[in-house]
Amino acid sequence: MAVLLVALTALPGCGSLYLLQAAGGQAQILVKRRPIAAVVADPATPQAVRDTLQEVEVARDFASRELGLPDNRSYRLYADLGRPYVVWNVVAAPEFSVEPLQWCFPIAGCVTYRGYFHQRAARDYATELRASGFDTVVEGVSAYSTLGHFADPVLSTMLPYGDDQLAATIFHELAHQLLYVPDDSRFNEAFAMTVEHEGLRRWLVARGRSQRMQVFERDAARERRFAALLRAARTDLAGLYARDLPLPQKRALKRARLARLADDVRALDRRTDGTSGYDAWLKQGLNNASLAAVGTYEDCVPGFERLLAQQHGDLRHFYDAARGLAKQPARERDTRLCGSRVTPPRR
Repeated sequence: MAVLLVALTALPGCGSLYLLQAAGGQAQILVKRRPIAAVVADPATPQAVRDTLQEVEVARDFASRELGLPDNRSYRLYADLGRPYVVWNVVAAPEFSVEPLQWCFPIAGCVTYRGYFHQRAARDYATELRASGFDTVVEGVSAYSTLGHFADPVLSTMLPYGDDQLAATIFHELAHQLLYVPDDSRFNEAFAMTVEHEGLRRWLVARGRSQRMQVFERDAARERRFAALLRAARTDLAGLYARDLPLPQKRALKRARLARLADDVRALDRRTDGTSGYDAWLKQGLNNASLAAVGTYEDCVPGFERLLAQQHGDLRHFYDAARGLAKQPARERDTRLCGSRVTPPRR
């Protein structure tokens, strides 16, 4: 999931071609939106889509009624895009840094990815960055938030998730509408991930889905182990990059640490059910950008989970506490929630 603000009021000189493609892509989505009730009532709608959207309607009401998330037109509409992803994100990092590049835009502030509505454009930009010496990764994204500036629809790209993950994604994206801090992707994504996980847990309990709850708990435990492996690798790499070594030696040590991480992830997959999707992630090839892409979402989740526990699981008090942290200087909230870091480079 991502945040993509289409800067229709963008200032001159802020990457006008990029912003034009973003505006065009968003406009196409707005045109394709239809009320979910109308899609469900349409006899041409496939039964599987109809069933899923009926479940979405219940989950959307649950999000506002039980989770305290915004009650608006977002995710009460549907758009069939006819492609596997809504956008493709480019993430990049210097050859010897675990910190991702940031791109800065009006309204949204600085974010650690750059989204394209066409895969080829994303790959072309990644190629340009690689030619300049950056590690890059291009990732397909199934959903994003406009932070309430538009009524975000449920997208056809979200339906393959299955009912539970689709509900969780809606909780995640609505959380971005509830709280968003410009220039701090790690804070924003970890907050939304925490709301997503807690929201899904409560959703499954409310629906009496004990078997699915067991699957959720198993997957959550695996994801925590996966995130721990990545944090350890990034810590090791940060230490390596800080050393004064000849470049060939530093590159060889980098490759060795990434290869060990790949072995650790495969071992984790074998200890579980082998259907985690980690293998597909590994096949893209590991580098600083791929680790940073996951870190943006996962690094600060433990801190937010502690904050929720401190509020005794009361989501509204949790939201207030998170808003209080959002008002603190970036370094202070980052140290409290995520651990210290250096300032990411900007493009």
